[in-house]
Amino acid sequence: MKKFLSLSLLAAFFFAPAVANAVPRSEYVERVETCEAILQEFMASPEHAISAEALKRARGIIIVNQFRAGLVLGVKDGWGVIMVRRPDNTWSVPALLSAGEGSIGFQIGASANETIYILTDDATPRLLFNQKFHVGVDAKAVAGPKAAANEHTNLDILTTPVLVYSKNKGLYAGASLKAGYLSRNDEANRSLYATTYTLPEILYSNWVTPPEEVRPLMDYVASLTN
Repeated sequence: MKKFLSLSLLAAFFFAPAVANAVPRSEYVERVETCEAILQEFMASPEHAISAEALKRARGIIIVNQFRAGLVLGVKDGWGVIMVRRPDNTWSVPALLSAGEGSIGFQIGASANETIYILTDDATPRLLFNQKFHVGVDAKAVAGPKAAANEHTNLDILTTPVLVYSKNKGLYAGASLKAGYLSRNDEANRSLYATTYTLPEILYSNWVTPPEEVRPLMDYVASLTN
């Protein structure tokens, strides 16, 4: 049994790159659409909606979908998108990310964990240029204020670099968090946008024309934050 398990893991290691390279563009489009749906579900929920104050301050937004990658090992894997607000107050196209090791935790009985990060400054999104960004380590992260609170939020919370929103219970605004890592996915972005540009150019230049599939998410984020 041990030998069989070792051989299986070894095979997975060697064949994983080949499988990753075969991901069709349509799957990346579906990821963007899923992230839009996640954001809409958060905002439609009185319990989970992000406060207007936090949205107005947003300099970036990350939407992540994580899932259990194995019943035995319990590994958490996932993906997401990042968008940034540019100096002219317009929003970038969504760039695809990879995500892992989320420590906020899954809800009991759930196999997926949806999280939204509101980035409140211009420096934090650029941490992803260094391949991997550990939320709560490379930048301070706290649970973000909800719209349901219906009261003015402490400025110290609103100016924290990362405001975290999750559907898990027991998180209160201002609670410090460590929520795993996020990393750039240049290969996925090359496929989605048919470009050789990488994350910095995709987020901070106008060199990539947004395809129709990503415009609904861009329009929705703009409507929430402007």
